[in-house]
Amino acid sequence: MIGQTTIQPRQMDYSYSGVLYTEEQSFLGGIHSSGFNIGYRKGIIKKYYLTTYYHIDFGSLKHPKEYHQSLRTQSILHNIPSANGFVYGKQNSFYALRGGLGAKRYFSEKAKRKGVAVALSYEAGPALGITKPYYLDIRKYDGDRYKIEAERYSEETKADFLDLNSIAGSSSFLKGITHLGIIPGIQGKASLNFSFGEQEQFVKALEAGMLIDVYARKIPIMVETPNTAYFINFYVGVEIGKRK
Repeated sequence: MIGQTTIQPRQMDYSYSGVLYTEEQSFLGGIHSSGFNIGYRKGIIKKYYLTTYYHIDFGSLKHPKEYHQSLRTQSILHNIPSANGFVYGKQNSFYALRGGLGAKRYFSEKAKRKGVAVALSYEAGPALGITKPYYLDIRKYDGDRYKIEAERYSEETKADFLDLNSIAGSSSFLKGITHLGIIPGIQGKASLNFSFGEQEQFVKALEAGMLIDVYARKIPIMVETPNTAYFINFYVGVEIGKRK
């Protein structure tokens, strides 16, 4: 008599399969060769290897000739209470508010527990450049003693603004906050995204790539140094979030 053998169907392991999730939300933060950026990303998981998303972020963009200086020693000699560091020849600080549509394409499925999934991430969209006047504390002699006045760059203040002997330091960051300028532009980004962690429910990744900003006109950051309308930066950042 021939015995019967029962064949059990193979159990599917859904515990770590990315196809169980339909969307993800994450926060990003990073540094690049001209400043920093922080942002938010919401993605729709189309397939285990493809996620489309929209992304917004905010960050700073610096001119390559911005050098932070200090006159603390000079301020002590001249009995000046304010001696904040400053950037010589700078007339505006510049920030970027970006929005974009993009996608992440994974090269392979992540190992169940401790593997790393590598994806190509790319996006493009509008950018809004924001200029804020940069103020310096200027030392002036009124015939009796030195006094400090906060000044922004103009043709009238140019002589004092560019005179190192008159500069006592940078003014408060809030100076100029009510005189913002807007410059429209576009932005694009391409990077490698390294997703890791023991639970695919959570987004934990490192990202490194290139960020390009192009604006409608040259950004007036520096006074006597040529300015540009575009910025090309390499960046690294972290991404933390959750899938559901």
